Amino acid sequence: MKFAVRDIEAAAKELHFEEPTQELASLLSGPVADFRLPPTLTVEVTYYRAGSDLFFQGRVEGELIGRCSRCLEEYRFSLAAPFSFVFASRHERDRDLEEDDGDLCYYEGDEVDVSPLLREQILIALPMRPICRDNCAGLCPQCGVNRNTGGCDCREEHGDPRLAVLRTLKLHP
Repeated sequence: MKFAVRDIEAAAKELHFEEPTQELASLLSGPVADFRLPPTLTVEVTYYRAGSDLFFQGRVEGELIGRCSRCLEEYRFSLAAPFSFVFASRHERDRDLEEDDGDLCYYEGDEVDVSPLLREQILIALPMRPICRDNCAGLCPQCGVNRNTGGCDCREEHGDPRLAVLRTLKLHP
């Protein structure tokens, strides 16, 4: 979403819009896709100006589909990612500040595009290891059956697998 700099005033304004997810979905696709995104996510933003600095804060929300890293089943979950961005004019920035200082973004020209920053916040908000529920039992390591939907007759071995060869030794009295 692009905002015209001249239209941002000192009085805060609210805006609700749908952010397309095509570009983000292409980043998340691949042979093993942990997440599927809807075509758009809802964004609520409050924005205003203080001098030449532009302030944006709000949240991006939507229903996503994840693939559980334990049982490999798909599940739905809600994403709610808050954000806060500050844009400073590149022409009026303090010469002592480095380009990468803090959470400050720079703009030049007549427009500010918040879409790349929204995509970044969505990526940060995604779980590192998607899990369908806290008590997910996962897959059996021997036969691969989903332990959430049924059991198996596999014997679960306990102990360190690196020492398995020692279990084959017989003790002599």
